[in-house]
Amino acid sequence: MYEATVPVFPRVLDRLQAMLDKAKASPNVAAALATRPAEGMFPASQQIATTVQFMLRIVYPMIGQRTPELRGAMDADGLAARINAARGLLQALSPESFAGAATRKVRALAGLADLEMTGEAMLYEFGLPNLYFHQSMAYLALKHAGVPLGKADFDGLHSYPEGFAFG
Repeated sequence: MYEATVPVFPRVLDRLQAMLDKAKASPNVAAALATRPAEGMFPASQQIATTVQFMLRIVYPMIGQRTPELRGAMDADGLAARINAARGLLQALSPESFAGAATRKVRALAGLADLEMTGEAMLYEFGLPNLYFHQSMAYLALKHAGVPLGKADFDGLHSYPEGFAFG
């Protein structure tokens, strides 16, 4: 369970920071962070904050600890501080702290639903899908706001020439 989370999540934090850096370089970072991927959805700032918090909502219940709540400003600097705080919290976790995590019963709130599942189910059925959902919605909202993002900004792996677009 450790290998599927703690070593993986810093890459997601890196991608969020890279998207945030591009938003900060845009003409109006506040407007970009206030953009919603669709009506009725959280704005980009909340999508970023929720992605960061989901990493903690996944690992801390699995290791039998209370999830730390990251709070602060929802502007670019405040979001960067959350990203850094989450990075520090994750780095402090050891593989040994995950002993029994796969079978440990954990609780999670999914909207108004109160879920109880094993750590493994939490990770694969609830945690990761939600983490990547909110990361995707942050990406989409910032892209809608005119922040020049591409697939490489989302995963850090793809490479395309400057100005490339599909269709």
